[in-house]
Amino acid sequence: MARFGIVVCLLSVFLGTVFVLQQFANPGFSRHPRWFASTRMSSRSGPTSTKEDGDAYLLGVGKADVTGMPLVEQNAYYRNEQSRPVVEVPFMGYAYSEQIGSGLRQRIYSRAFIVGDRKKPENRFVYIVLDTAAGDTAIRDGVLRGLAELGGDYEHYGQHNVAVTGTHSHAGPGAWLNYLIPQISTKGFDKQSYQAIVDGTILSIKRAHEAMVPGRLSFATSKIDDGNINRSPFAYLNNPADERARYDSDTDKTFSMLRFDRLEDKKTIGVLTFYSVHGTSLYRNNTLVAGDNKGVAAILFEQTVRDDQRFAKGFVAGFSQSSVGDVSPNILGAFCEDTGLPCKFDDSTCNGKSELCHGRGPFFREQDEGAKSCFEIGRRQYFAAKKLYDKMGQNAASIQGPSVVSSFHTFQDFSNYTFNSPFDQSRELTTCSAALGFGFAGGTTDGPGYFDFTQNGTDSPSTKNPVWKIARDILHPPTPQQTECHKPKKILLDVGELTFPYQWTPNIVDIQVLRVGPVLIVVSSGEATTMAGRRWKAAIAQSATRKLNIPDPIVLLGGPANTYVHYITTEEEYHIQRYEGASTLHGPFTLAAHVNVALTYLPHLAGDSTSPPVPPGPSPQINTDRSLSFITGVVLDTPPIGKSFGDVLAPSPEGKTFRPGDTVFTSFVGANPRNNLRLEGTYATVEREIGKNKWEVARDDADWNLTYHWGRKSPGLATSEVTIEWLIEDDYYSVGTKKTKSGTYRMVYYGDAKGADGKIRAFKGIGPRFTVSA
Repeated sequence: MARFGIVVCLLSVFLGTVFVLQQFANPGFSRHPRWFASTRMSSRSGPTSTKEDGDAYLLGVGKADVTGMPLVEQNAYYRNEQSRPVVEVPFMGYAYSEQIGSGLRQRIYSRAFIVGDRKKPENRFVYIVLDTAAGDTAIRDGVLRGLAELGGDYEHYGQHNVAVTGTHSHAGPGAWLNYLIPQISTKGFDKQSYQAIVDGTILSIKRAHEAMVPGRLSFATSKIDDGNINRSPFAYLNNPADERARYDSDTDKTFSMLRFDRLEDKKTIGVLTFYSVHGTSLYRNNTLVAGDNKGVAAILFEQTVRDDQRFAKGFVAGFSQSSVGDVSPNILGAFCEDTGLPCKFDDSTCNGKSELCHGRGPFFREQDEGAKSCFEIGRRQYFAAKKLYDKMGQNAASIQGPSVVSSFHTFQDFSNYTFNSPFDQSRELTTCSAALGFGFAGGTTDGPGYFDFTQNGTDSPSTKNPVWKIARDILHPPTPQQTECHKPKKILLDVGELTFPYQWTPNIVDIQVLRVGPVLIVVSSGEATTMAGRRWKAAIAQSATRKLNIPDPIVLLGGPANTYVHYITTEEEYHIQRYEGASTLHGPFTLAAHVNVALTYLPHLAGDSTSPPVPPGPSPQINTDRSLSFITGVVLDTPPIGKSFGDVLAPSPEGKTFRPGDTVFTSFVGANPRNNLRLEGTYATVEREIGKNKWEVARDDADWNLTYHWGRKSPGLATSEVTIEWLIEDDYYSVGTKKTKSGTYRMVYYGDAKGADGKIRAFKGIGPRFTVSA
């Protein structure tokens, strides 16, 4: 009885915590410093090499769908027989438990970029850009295991040279992360969701690997001045005035591009860009899966160059995240929903509360869950990329310097890591076991918090509320040493010390840097703020000059990657304890610790390094086989009485004429889309008649303006309905997609229904004809 009582007590505390945490919003040097290529649109690396192939590398790009996996390519590492769920699984990003998937706005992908040394092909790295909230410990572990199973040349990919980053989209299915905290709002862990990302990532690497060819890399930068805004300027202003004076903005406006050109015919096979902006254009009331603004930018670039002879077939555009921590796409600022006035500057409240303070995107008045604002911010990144590409020209200057390709990766335990500050060697610093402050529960202007929590984690009403302290202490009261270590953070959740039923957050973090010639890519496991990213890149650049003999290094920062460790602020920003500081897990010296480890192992990136191998460090716990899950499977699908799956429901667009800017929809008797993958294909298409009984696909569910909606009609009877909507592209949306032609169209729905016998049967619904007058 005593043991049973302890179990009941622990479960009660856990379930109570789940309820509370589900209420929290969890969103997710000089003016031209040496690590910064240029604020002008310019090629970075001087004249093109006169050696015929002297500046060439092995290059490969690949792309794969992580919305669902292709059955036709399944083998030893494709174990998932169902698609990544686009419905009935809570989204990852806002940690808002009511944001449960109900359909698809845009397919999401893994994009892989491989760079190798032609003389030493084993020297290579692969940089992954996922349309997900972040990289993850378990995802990366699954990818590495899958690559090892492939054998052969795939042995060249391992712990040291595989970087898994996320675009930080807040509009994708969750339930795939390794630690408990991000699982709480997604009903735990879902193997189906996890495996789809792992398998899609492996497939993108496989495609990039098989497509590797000799090629050249070129680099250039420009600026996007109207693509982001600082959502925590009050914290940014706590950075030293002389440091702030070196920059012309409180966000990084730099847009950087690495261009991959095939040596044989000079055609471009891919571009990898870096720009800082949160994937929170789509609000937390959006329930359609999408890649947010960076997913838009990537698809637009890939679609617009399909018929451009400068680009190779299979061209891949990666829009990677950068110093994203305090950077929002809601560029009009944050306002109170009740008064329309700006939110309070220091803590982003309205009448002392956080929940009415919301950031506004460029088209916030559309009342469309942020969809048009999302498209616009993505479109601005696409236009910047295309303009920069055109400026570089077909004979872009390739990057110069030693053709070294190298990388390192290590794990470091940050629960109690003591070191001398890389910014001031006279200071001995120590990191702390992970903890989240009261400001964490205050949320952000992209996704505000509830109750009495605000982005003032040192003096908000919540810090004086005994209820929260009692709840905290029931879970795990912070020790005096932990409290002192995290000051001035007031600890709300002592998550680093919570290991029941498994670890809540990571104490073991990834440190990784990739190098190709003069280019170094810092792979950040957390969301570095603007100034944190600037300091980190500057430190790497200075050390690269001294230790790697690179006179003018190009330093880029990508993430969040590999193991999601929430935020990385400067020490000064940490002291303000807004959301970002309160979410910096390992104390005020977190940034310094990341930089110190990176600098320690930077000499290993030298082409002729004789240093001993970088130690792997302590292995993190992989929780895929022990994680809790409260996500139920599909039991049964049934059509309404007198109907069949795929039947068209009223009202119907039959016989009607539509024009650009109009929305046309068709509804069908549906089935749960979790029943079957769509073969890296589609749930929905719009077809155009091109002859008698002949149709061609004009749009599919990878297109932004074609949306797929699923909903239960009668849970008890297991009936559901699918609606396909097409917002016919007007001049504004006619970017990337093929121009809409006048003619006769119809909508087609592809579904799979699970019968009482447990078998899944495919069906197709064909909608009535309608006319488009373009």
